[in-house]
Amino acid sequence: MCGLIGLVCPTPHHAAARREAVRAAMRCQRHRGPDETDTWAGGEVVYGFNRLAFIDLEHSHQPLIWGPPENPTRYTLNFNGEIYNYRELRQMLSDRFGARFRTKGDGEAIVAAFHHLGPDSVKKLRGMFAFLIWDAQERVVFGARDPFGIKPLYWSGGPGGVAFASEKKSLLELSGPLGVREQLDKRALQHYLVLQYVPEPESMHTGIRRIESGTSFYLRPGQRLQLQRYFTPTFDAKPVPEPEKLYDEIAAVMRDSVAKHMISDPDVTVGAFLSGGIDSTATATLARESNPNLIAFTTGFEREGYSEVDVAAETAQAIGVRHVVRTVSPQEMMDALPLIVWYLDDPVADPALVPLWFIAREARRYVKAVLSGEGADELFGGYTIYNEPVSLAPFEKMPNGMRRMLGNLSTKIPEGTRGKDLLRRGSLKLEDRYYGNARNFRDEQLRAVLRDYNPNIGFKDVTMPWYRESWDWDPVARMQHVDLFTWLRGDILVKADKVTMANSLELRVPFLDIEVFEIASRLPREEKLAGGTTKYALRQALKRIIPPHVLNRRKLGFPVPIRHWLRNEMYDWARSIITSSQTDEHLDRRAVLALLDEHREGHLDRSRQLWALIVFMLWHGIFVENRIKVAVPEPAYPVKL
Repeated sequence: MCGLIGLVCPTPHHAAARREAVRAAMRCQRHRGPDETDTWAGGEVVYGFNRLAFIDLEHSHQPLIWGPPENPTRYTLNFNGEIYNYRELRQMLSDRFGARFRTKGDGEAIVAAFHHLGPDSVKKLRGMFAFLIWDAQERVVFGARDPFGIKPLYWSGGPGGVAFASEKKSLLELSGPLGVREQLDKRALQHYLVLQYVPEPESMHTGIRRIESGTSFYLRPGQRLQLQRYFTPTFDAKPVPEPEKLYDEIAAVMRDSVAKHMISDPDVTVGAFLSGGIDSTATATLARESNPNLIAFTTGFEREGYSEVDVAAETAQAIGVRHVVRTVSPQEMMDALPLIVWYLDDPVADPALVPLWFIAREARRYVKAVLSGEGADELFGGYTIYNEPVSLAPFEKMPNGMRRMLGNLSTKIPEGTRGKDLLRRGSLKLEDRYYGNARNFRDEQLRAVLRDYNPNIGFKDVTMPWYRESWDWDPVARMQHVDLFTWLRGDILVKADKVTMANSLELRVPFLDIEVFEIASRLPREEKLAGGTTKYALRQALKRIIPPHVLNRRKLGFPVPIRHWLRNEMYDWARSIITSSQTDEHLDRRAVLALLDEHREGHLDRSRQLWALIVFMLWHGIFVENRIKVAVPEPAYPVKL
């Protein structure tokens, strides 16, 4: 797990002159790899690399040079991530092609696979990754990002060349050499306020974009980037004649995935995040099979109904792991948020990322990597909202005219009245109502706060390509498909990567494995939603693995009590951020303050909308106004156990 920069210049002369600029741009992502740092220049390419070392600590340094015997320096690799099947891949390449390796790491497996198998080699990689390979013989860069978008890869281009980086901050540092003028992207801002995140491939800066998940690319110096999607997750339900056999398959593939995600050198310790839910409990329980001395980490709050610490503690005792707890106060959240926003690069309005930052920092004192349960809900049908096609089925049988009438009626019902949202959503088709778990500002609310509101920009810009791909699927599968390309990679995985890597901690997600997905993609609706619960097949598969008290608990999510705190402890803090922000070009300050006071009065819950606005204002103060300065701490290193 690391941080990379790759700069592809028009000529070798330009590249040689840009090496120091790349070295300087590496400093703002030092937290991604404090173990080693290096730069490399060859031909038209400059690489920068910060390493967080896990495998083959003494030899797998990067940038990594590899080639066949006739041209041993042909390729140079810059790679962020982990390849969990690298041993099998190395063996296959050696047996089939006679490939030779000088290290014991996973980096050489990527390059050798590309040499022998070409761009399709990326389909052989089981893991999380973003990488660049410079082919000095063909004078071209090949790169790719993992199937689900676990690892980030930003890019920017101008007259001075094209640059790639693990962090957007590094590309902002290189905007001068690239000849790129960065401006706030108003389209991205409008999407953010609706979705709570900036959807791929956008970023909040006009001149910087992201390589999308499941995408590879070629780039020749002086030419345009050529993108190719190599992986599209497809849900193709199959009948289940023998349910118990299916549940055994799920248990087996999860056991295999977790075991592979535990790989590291003997000197590197891997732990696990543990909440009160089945996803993290499953990963921790299976991880203990590989490491009997596993340490599990939990965060919570001193407010009833907003903490899973007690359940997690019971789970830790039941599965026999050491348990470390970090409780977070509202004052700590307020103090830490500007720094966390700096780490994020783009605003993400998910309050859960703040306690995640604290538990990641605590975990880094003990371990260098943790397993977590991200992705289980999207793959196995874990969100309560996935029941909506069932609850709204009566509306589907109504004539279109009657549905429109009910939709019009919903607009006349006062905000906050029970049943208003049911009528509104029931009047709409799936494509018109579902855009993920966020559902923040609606159009009429957005007009009040956003000065440049554009009615031609909407969530369908983001979701419709994925709905078109799945037009004949089951509605629940269509919702899952949309979530994989929106909520998962826009919110869940961004916060998982940014907040843990901010603390030089690697987060591994065994559910987001291509072998696990292959089984999950075949599940019919009744194996997702049945027995009054979600993730039915997964629960059945895990009932012989995880403690009974966790199996059918109601999903709590990672709740943060901002609804209460913004009315009390955080009210003055929030008002101070709003009044001092220099975002009047984009936001109506009076409307934002009115939202805050409306929330404080307690008639309506505006906390998620307010949080989105506060996070954006802090982001603007850091990255646009340069008014808010953050003090970046040194990485926390493990204590001796």
